[in-house]
Amino acid sequence: MFNRNRCHTGENNSHFHHKGGRFNAHRGRFGHAAHEMFGKGFRRVPANIEETEESFIIHLFALALNKEFLKVSTRDDVLTIAYSPEGEAMEGKFNRREYTNGAFERAFALNRKVLSEQISASYKDGILKVNLPKNPETNIPAKDIAVN
Repeated sequence: MFNRNRCHTGENNSHFHHKGGRFNAHRGRFGHAAHEMFGKGFRRVPANIEETEESFIIHLFALALNKEFLKVSTRDDVLTIAYSPEGEAMEGKFNRREYTNGAFERAFALNRKVLSEQISASYKDGILKVNLPKNPETNIPAKDIAVN
């Protein structure tokens, strides 16, 4: 199953400014790319994809989410998981900041392998669990082919 990770959390990491930030010593392509990736509060939300006889199950590790800002949807055979908190910024002046609860988006191509109408999701203990029932018409078991 193909997946894409996209996120945006605003300017949370104050030590990655354009002028003199951590990556300023590495001028050129790396310095620019590092600032683009880390300087804007990069948030990568890891996912495990489990396969059972009946379904695929996505386990998305995302602590301390407010369920009302979490959206799971399908469109054009792509499952999208998005989190867009409104006004949920962590207040205070931080000397070091290693995590954030900012926005993120993950997209997974379904490749006609799941029954979109029967997808379900639950969020418990910091894990979003999305159950994707397999489409029996397109999930044909693997077959070994003898080579002569």
